[in-house]
Amino acid sequence: MRPAKESLASQAGAQCALCGRTIPSHAKSSLHHLVPKLKGGARLGTERLHQICHAAIHARYTETEIVWHLADPAALRADPELARFVVWVWTKPDDFHAPTRRARGRTARWT
Repeated sequence: MRPAKESLASQAGAQCALCGRTIPSHAKSSLHHLVPKLKGGARLGTERLHQICHAAIHARYTETEIVWHLADPAALRADPELARFVVWVWTKPDDFHAPTRRARGRTARWT
């Protein structure tokens, strides 16, 4: 049985676990599995993130790298590459979204 999706009301005013900015109810957001589903994290913890923040994680790191080094919100925030992203995204409105490209030299995310 799948868990019920969060209602928009429960998302309103949520805080992004990566950048710390408020996630407005109309903004694109998603749940990030701290341990990727492909690596056994389907029923483990999730964190609400802006969609751009979520995309930034997966554009920079493979599923295996996330499991080994970035499986909790503090590790995500402490990562130097993601910290540079957070500094940049803090200059944008809370509902900002833009396409995210895979970082150069990164392998497929399912490895």
